[in-house]
Amino acid sequence: MILFDLRCANGHDFEAWFRDGATYDSQAEAGEISCAICGSTEISKALMAPAVASGPKVDEERAAKILKKWRAVQQHIETNFDHVGRQFPEEARKMHYGEAEKRGIYGEATRAEAKELIEEGIKVGQIPWLPPHDG
Repeated sequence: MILFDLRCANGHDFEAWFRDGATYDSQAEAGEISCAICGSTEISKALMAPAVASGPKVDEERAAKILKKWRAVQQHIETNFDHVGRQFPEEARKMHYGEAEKRGIYGEATRAEAKELIEEGIKVGQIPWLPPHDG
């Protein structure tokens, strides 16, 4: 297993584990890796520093439990809400203004779009979306 520091086209940095470098290459080329923050699939490896033992040690067991719980939240959303993709701001507005039936939705919105929705009084929340990855 190998951990890569990754960066999306929007400049967000995140980490992901892969079986090996070739697995990363094939998943990146197929667009199967997405930014944990914005969902972009335009991903590249970020500069990485060698791992040097310093500072407090990460509680890997605790981190794994948190990640498992976060994936469960994500699965709940995927199972119980309608994915509207980039149409999220439009769909949220339609429901807010009574032009569409109210239902649970999720999708993508830029920070600016989310801010506009909130300023209109539309209740939205943004959460980081865990990317699919090997492992």
